[in-house]
Amino acid sequence: MKHPVETLKDGPVTVVTLYRPHVRNAVDQATALALYAAFLSFEADPNARVAVFHGAQGHFCAGWDLQAGAGLARQSGEATADSTPATSLAQILDFSEVDMHVGGGPPGPMGPTRLMLSKPTVAAVSGAAVAGGMELALWCDMRVMEDAFMGVYCRRFGVPLIDGGTVRLPRIVGMGRAMDLILTGRKVEANEALAMGLCNRVVPSGEGLRAALELAHQIAGFPQATLRADRASAYEQADLEFTKALHREWERGKACISDGLKGAQQFVQGAGRHGTFK
Repeated sequence: MKHPVETLKDGPVTVVTLYRPHVRNAVDQATALALYAAFLSFEADPNARVAVFHGAQGHFCAGWDLQAGAGLARQSGEATADSTPATSLAQILDFSEVDMHVGGGPPGPMGPTRLMLSKPTVAAVSGAAVAGGMELALWCDMRVMEDAFMGVYCRRFGVPLIDGGTVRLPRIVGMGRAMDLILTGRKVEANEALAMGLCNRVVPSGEGLRAALELAHQIAGFPQATLRADRASAYEQADLEFTKALHREWERGKACISDGLKGAQQFVQGAGRHGTFK
C-alpha cells in the first residue's frame, strides 16, 4: 500500500502528491500530518524553489475524511468524560496566531494550511477540490484546473471552514463571490472558477499536472530573492496601512536592487528582449 503522501524532486521543483484514491484523496489525521511534514521539508530544502501539489488518480482532495473524523470525535469524547467531543476535538486542533510565522506554524486539520512558507506553491487541480480540499487549493499561491470543480461541500454537514477558507476565499475572489460559495456550498466548475479568479489557468483534461509543472519551472527560473521578496510584500500588504505597506515593500526590495542591476546588464547584452521569458 502506498504512503498517503509522496514527494518527488524534479530539479528545483518539489512535487507533493496526495494518494488516498479510495476516498477521493480525503485527508485523515495521519495524512494531514504527513502533508504538513512534506511542506516543511520543502521549505527547509535549499535546492527546492517551487512546489507543485496535486492529488493522484483523478481527484485533488475531497476534504476531511468524514469517517475518520467521526472516529476521532468518538475517541475524543471517550478520553475526556468532563467535556463534549466537540470541545475536546477543538482543543486538539487549537492554535494561537503567535504560532504562525514564515517557514513554520502548527499543523491545521488538513495539514499545511497554517504554514506561512517563503516559497511559492502551485496546485494542480483535477476532479474534486471541495470542502477542506478547496481550502488546501486556496492555500497555494496559484491554481491550475483541468476537468475539475470546487465548492464548500461541507456546508451540507455543518462542518466549518477552519483551514483558512473564510480568510483566503474573500481575499482571492472578493466578499460577494465568497459569500455566494460559503452560504450555498454550490459546485464551481473550472471555467467559472477562472472567471471569478478562483483559479489562474484552465487546461484540457489530463493536462493539469503537466501545465502546473511547466508553470513551476518557469517560476523557479527567475531570480529567487527578488521573487520571494515581492511575494512576501504582496501577502503582507493586506494587513497594513497603505504607507506602511509601501515602506515594507521598499525594505524588502532594496536588498534586491543589486540583482536588478545585474539583470539590467543581461538585458543590455540581449537577454529578455521583446518580453521573452526564455
